[in-house]
Amino acid sequence: MAKDIKRLGKETLIYGTSTVLARLLNFCLVPFYTYYLLPGDYGIIATVFAAIALINVVFLFGMDQSYLRFASDAEDKHKIFRQCFLGVLINGLVLGSLLWITNAAFARVIGIPPQAGYLLKLAAGILFLDVLNMIAFTKLRLERRAWYFAGVRTLSIIVNVVCNIFFIAVLHKGIASILWANVFASLASLCCLSPVIWSELKHQFTWKFDWTLEKEMLAFAWPFVPSGLASLLVSVIDKPILVHLVGTEQVGVYQANFKIGVFMMLIVSMFDQAWRPFFLAHAKDTDAKDTFARVGTYFTALASWVLLGLAFLMPTIIQSNIFGSFHLIAPAYWGGLHIIPLILTGYFFYGLYINFMVGPVLTKKTRVLMWITLLGAAVSITTNLTLVPRLGILGAGWAVALSYGSMAAALFFFTQKVYGIPYEYKKLACMLTACVGTVLLVGTTRGQQPGTILGVKLALLTLYPVFMGLIIKKA
Repeated sequence: MAKDIKRLGKETLIYGTSTVLARLLNFCLVPFYTYYLLPGDYGIIATVFAAIALINVVFLFGMDQSYLRFASDAEDKHKIFRQCFLGVLINGLVLGSLLWITNAAFARVIGIPPQAGYLLKLAAGILFLDVLNMIAFTKLRLERRAWYFAGVRTLSIIVNVVCNIFFIAVLHKGIASILWANVFASLASLCCLSPVIWSELKHQFTWKFDWTLEKEMLAFAWPFVPSGLASLLVSVIDKPILVHLVGTEQVGVYQANFKIGVFMMLIVSMFDQAWRPFFLAHAKDTDAKDTFARVGTYFTALASWVLLGLAFLMPTIIQSNIFGSFHLIAPAYWGGLHIIPLILTGYFFYGLYINFMVGPVLTKKTRVLMWITLLGAAVSITTNLTLVPRLGILGAGWAVALSYGSMAAALFFFTQKVYGIPYEYKKLACMLTACVGTVLLVGTTRGQQPGTILGVKLALLTLYPVFMGLIIKKA
């Protein structure tokens, strides 16, 4: 068990190298955007990218997950790749053309001005390129070629950042620059992945489908479409709702602070990239369930520490004069700092949700994911519509935390029903107590001098991993 978990940790760090660099470089654009774009313009871009995230699920149609599941134990892995790749190619051409033609009408639907519909033409190109890349990326994950994966991802983000800065700061091309930068980044990825794609397609290349296999793959994949849409609704539905309720300017403020959650999402993304291939590879081990339980304990310990650290320190860092007159987020966007702890909490719950994914995937009962994520979407939409009119963007922050929390809880109960994992409940309870206790102790410093408050936070964050280590060892 220890050897397997060590390998998972190593692969998580490799995937994380690219993910951390990618997210950090991408995060560097947040202060850049807040200084170069008005909140209203940033709000339009945030809404467009929310739409891209949702539509991407339909473009991909769950075929990345289907490839992972079927190729993991298939004799002819080339055939599985060809069918998945050609499927998303055809789907991408059809849906991309449809979005291109209906761009103005779709702009009205998502709440941006119709004259901004041209942005959706660029979005169609991004979506088409990204789905072609995704199957190749999934192949690299399945084969545990983590360094290749990391290199391509890193190059793509570097291209994205450089193009953003060049188009906006040098050429002054406005908000369309952000989408053009993504087009070039996706093209860079496709060029790097082309050897992987060609190596698969050249093996008995054919345009004919094995329809029996295709039906099996689609039966496995399609639940990921509504579940993926519902899952994304949890994180992106707040933007169009905010557009209609409080306007694009507030969406811009919200999005800039929402992006701080990227640091928590780093941990979850790093883990997710290595976790799914890991539990598929070790599902037949005699001690598989004990291994999965221990992974859950380690994840909770690390992720809760990151959650507390970011929630305590990021608002202070953003408002400080560490960088002189320059700030991570321009002062015009500071009205949304209070949503940061809620966004971080939501991503922590999403990490738990990823942990509990073992049950439906290994038992091939993936259809439940649709219902669970629909639950999360329902919670998100209901909370947004209820709280945003009263609390503004803070209500949207609560929606993120509550929706991800409901999804994690529902998936936990399902996994325990179909694939019971002996989680270390005593240790997890002690960790929860330590986490809540740390928050309460910081709360007692309210009204003290800023230096005193910061000192208490740093002391508690230094001691927290020590507590976690003792809990893992002795509880």
